[in-house]
Amino acid sequence: MAGASVLGAAALAVAASCLGSGCSSLGYYAQAAGGHVDLLQRSRPVADWLADETTPPALRERLLLTQRVRDFAVSELKLPDNASYRRYADLERGAVVWNVVAAPELSLTLKTWCFPVLGCVGYRGYFSREEADALATQLKAEGWEVSVYGVPAYSTLGWSNWMGGDPLLNTFVLWPEGELARLVFHELAHQVAYADDDTTFNESFATAVERLGGRRWLEQRATPQARAEYAALDARRQDFRALTLKVRGELEAVYASALPDAAKRERKADVLAAMRDEYATLKTTRWGGFAGYDGWFARANNAAFGVQAAYFELVPAFEQRFERSGGDFERFYADVRQLAALPKDERRAKLLASH
Repeated sequence: MAGASVLGAAALAVAASCLGSGCSSLGYYAQAAGGHVDLLQRSRPVADWLADETTPPALRERLLLTQRVRDFAVSELKLPDNASYRRYADLERGAVVWNVVAAPELSLTLKTWCFPVLGCVGYRGYFSREEADALATQLKAEGWEVSVYGVPAYSTLGWSNWMGGDPLLNTFVLWPEGELARLVFHELAHQVAYADDDTTFNESFATAVERLGGRRWLEQRATPQARAEYAALDARRQDFRALTLKVRGELEAVYASALPDAAKRERKADVLAAMRDEYATLKTTRWGGFAGYDGWFARANNAAFGVQAAYFELVPAFEQRFERSGGDFERFYADVRQLAALPKDERRAKLLASH
């Protein structure tokens, strides 16, 4: 899922504190704070959009759906009942932010950036594609493998609820019903628990919640057409994950081997070439020519695989803890908050010990 960035209102507080102490990343915080303020200024309550006679019928229908999803998130998934996703903004662009991720040539471990309040994360997010590309160029010149990708939504961890909350956006509001519901559940999950030094923990937890919640929404509230549409999308997604998980394991084995670096580079190239051949076969034999993943496979590198690990590596462990909670979301969230409060190594060990 796409809710990778933690930006916006949290950056407002950090930027203010940096003014007095002198932070080297003040410019980064300023663009994050400014971008979020612009987003909030563009947003209006969903009720206003519904009352506006100029609102297109398709958008009106989707906004009504989002509020049913939002209510379901509170009543059935016990996610926060606050101002988030009760407003809507049209940003007139296809992504809200662009994330930059980087990894070494012979490793899948993402480069991290650490900030006051927000902690350490494996990406930098920019409201401007040009700024994201500029950082990517700099990192490539330093020898990093880099990926830049658009993000349809992000979470401010609840910091912006006093300002109207994280809004619904044109970047995802017209998505298929199942995908839309999952995204809202994912972003709200970031407001439930957050470890300030562990991107993989945070994103895997939110992905687990989106899966659990998405499944319930489809079973209990979605139309047969929406369920069929989601099934087709999810079948391709599972094929994609299976292929990339296999390749990630092959690359990790190459990088951990005792081969000299030159041999590792050759083996890496062979693994990626075989992956692209397998993808081409998958696309024609199972997907009916669906080309939605073409760009990903064309640009796949260590950074792209590193991002995948952040979103999915710990999901099975979280799903198992949910089952151990008796399927009770409130108990599950309390358990995850306790884990988030632990030191990173202890947190990971305890989470995986239950898996």
